[in-house]
Amino acid sequence: MKSTEMTKAEEQIMQILWKLKKCMINDILALLPESKPAYTTVSTIVRILEKKGFVNHKAYGNTHEYYPVISMEHYKRDRFKGLLKGYFSNSFSDLVSFFSKNDEIDIHEMEKIMKLLKEEIKTKERVKR
Repeated sequence: MKSTEMTKAEEQIMQILWKLKKCMINDILALLPESKPAYTTVSTIVRILEKKGFVNHKAYGNTHEYYPVISMEHYKRDRFKGLLKGYFSNSFSDLVSFFSKNDEIDIHEMEKIMKLLKEEIKTKERVKR
């Protein structure tokens, strides 16, 4: 993959591609919200995604069927790693501290996170033994 980042417009198109798994430009257009861009604009964005290594196509004469090359999970993981490294010095505790101190996480969410973490600790301890 040449680039690990997408513009907002590219991400919007990728969301549709991930949902549909494979589609034509008209299929993408049909799922875009009103004030839709022109067919050529969507086609250009898809070709850019292809150059970046996110999308590939299968040709049927002059018609192309596009499909994602990377999964949404893969992209989310890469983007999150970049965010964590770039803004939180690769520290999950710094990340959680940031959100908790800025009232981004309410008590209920914190309790859910703590429960998940405790369960994960137990799982990892079992694996260690």
